[in-house]
Parts: sequence; C-alpha cells; structure tokens
Amino acid sequence: MDAAFAEYLDEFTRRDWETLAPDAVTDPIRVAVVGLGWFAREWALPGIARSAYTEATVVTDVDAAAVESVTAERDLTGVTPDEFRSGAVADEYDAVYIATPNATHLEYVEAAAAQGKAVLCEKPLEVTPERARRLVSACRDADVPLMVGYRMQTDPAVRRLRDLLDAGVAGEVTHVHATMSQTMLGELGSDTDQWRLDPELSGGCAVMDLGVYPLNTTRFALGADPVRVSGRTRSEHEAFADVDEHASFRLEFPGDVDALCTVSQNAQHASRLEVTGTDARLILDPAFYEREDRGFAVVRDGTRVDVDFEQVHQIEEEFAYFGHQLLAGEPFHSDGEHALTDMDALAGVYESAETGEPVDLGDAK
Repeated sequence: MDAAFAEYLDEFTRRDWETLAPDAVTDPIRVAVVGLGWFAREWALPGIARSAYTEATVVTDVDAAAVESVTAERDLTGVTPDEFRSGAVADEYDAVYIATPNATHLEYVEAAAAQGKAVLCEKPLEVTPERARRLVSACRDADVPLMVGYRMQTDPAVRRLRDLLDAGVAGEVTHVHATMSQTMLGELGSDTDQWRLDPELSGGCAVMDLGVYPLNTTRFALGADPVRVSGRTRSEHEAFADVDEHASFRLEFPGDVDALCTVSQNAQHASRLEVTGTDARLILDPAFYEREDRGFAVVRDGTRVDVDFEQVHQIEEEFAYFGHQLLAGEPFHSDGEHALTDMDALAGVYESAETGEPVDLGDAK
C-alpha cells in the first residue's frame, strides 16, 4: 500500500482534469444563474466568482425581491423568469446554471437549449425519469453541452479515493456503506411551506434530495452502475406526511458488490462513505456536505492513516471544471446520460419501497 498511497496522495488537491492555465484565461464563461435560493446565494455565486474559468453575469428568480437583493450586492443583470425564457439578455451569458426546484428544471433547460447555451443543471435532473429524458433530449437536439451538478465528482477527496481503488489499494471491493442525514427543518429553515416537502415539486424528499449523493458518489468511485435496487421509506412527523422522511436502500453492482445506504431529513447531521475491500477500507467522513471539511482515511491491518490535506471550496471546483471543459472543448463526465442512470435508480428505490420487491434497473418505471 505504501508506494501506491504515496503516489496517489502526493499533491492531493491536484486537478487531474485541468489542461488550461487558469492565469491565462481572459474571457471566462459568462453564467446566468436561474434560481436564487440559499444554496445559489451562499455557495454557487461565490463558487462561480472564485473560479478562474467562470463569472456570473445574469440572475433570475420567481422572487423579485431575491433578484433585487442579489443585484444590489453584485454587479449583475437581474431579469424576470419570463425575460430569461424569452432570451431578452441572452447576449450577456454563455451558459446557464439552474438551481430551481426539481420539477422546474425542464422548462429552464429547454429555454437555455433553445438559446444555444451550455447548461449546468442541479441534480436530480427532474422529478421523474420521463421528464429527465425530455430534458436530456432538449440539450441533445439543440447540440448544447449539458453537465449535471454532481459536485462530489470534482472534489479532490472523492477523486483520490477513486484513484486508490483503481490502483488496487483496497484490493477487491466487497461492499460500500454510505449515510447522509440532516435535520432539514432546522438546518434549511423551519418553515414547512417549502418545495422539498411538496412531492409535485421535489419528486420525493430523503431519497431524491439526499439519496442521490451516496448513489452517484458510489457509482463514480467504483466506476460502475447498479443493476438492481431495493429500498424502504418511512415518515413519522406531520411535516413529512406527503414525502419520505427517512429511507434505506441497497444498490447491487456487478460482481456482487452491494452498497448499503441510509438517508434522513430528520436525524442528526452526518455524512459518511466507506468502501471496504479485501485489503483495506477507504473512508470519507465527513463526506457529502459542501459546508464541512472532508475527512479522508485509509485503514489496513489495524493501522489507520488519516490524510491531512488542504481543503478546497467544493463549489468552486465544480464551476472551475464546468468552465474549463467548455473553454477547452472537452466533454463532461457528469453529463445527461450519466444522470439518467441515477433517475432510474431513484425511481427504482421508490418502486421497491412501495412493492416490497427489488427492482432490476432495466425494469424500473
């Protein structure tokens, strides 16, 4: 393990995708931000500004007060959603970042694609696989690049974990455990009149909002896609009467590798990903939240090595990758087709929770 460990952890935060020189970029990708919720204001806009490859130029939201507030703080053009959809200021941006409720992704992606703009859409892509396929088709038919916001894929900790797995440090992977939980009504706001609790806007709660993280990060780390899923959901508190408050699910990967995942919107804050192999365990803890430093450890034969590395701004890395790939003319790994596999898996978890039977992903509805 020592040689491989040293090789893959040297310069831990290296951008192995970067071929351009950030200092040489004079014309970064101009981004229109659609949706000005807390994540866009507190994380996306700062991430775009920190990236050498991107700059925000336009913002829009159904909440006119949010647009007014953001444009007062930053030198940005604010427009209404109707003005954005009409392309009124389309000459002021090259790409569109969409951070609206899940069920509204499609309409904004269709508008951006019709304008010939590259798209970075938050995950999950939409509320159903069918709507997600329409979204992907809109970009494909317009021949515009589509990236999906799987920020874990550009986080150096996740990329180094994948490197170590590829190098055989863990030996043969046998199973994965992943968990993600939060007290949503405490951390994201106590108001129960929010879109995550509306199944028509969200498509679901614990599985859709949190489950996509262990699902996609495990796919990325293993370099494989699940072939079967099973799941269970439950809701105990009135605020979650229409959606799933807690969930557990199993992802079956080729080679009889199982990923066992638990997620909750009403439990103590936690996030962890552990990959166990015949030779070692690789652990990310904390793993998934953008506002926490990631922890990285390797455990072998009773010896644990915790890696002390310089933390990065996770959203800066995501937007840097987005802008870099566009400027370099390179494709995205986390494209629309990649995201459709997640949509089928998420739908399969819900179907399994309803029927009590596992779902082969080729049969997921």
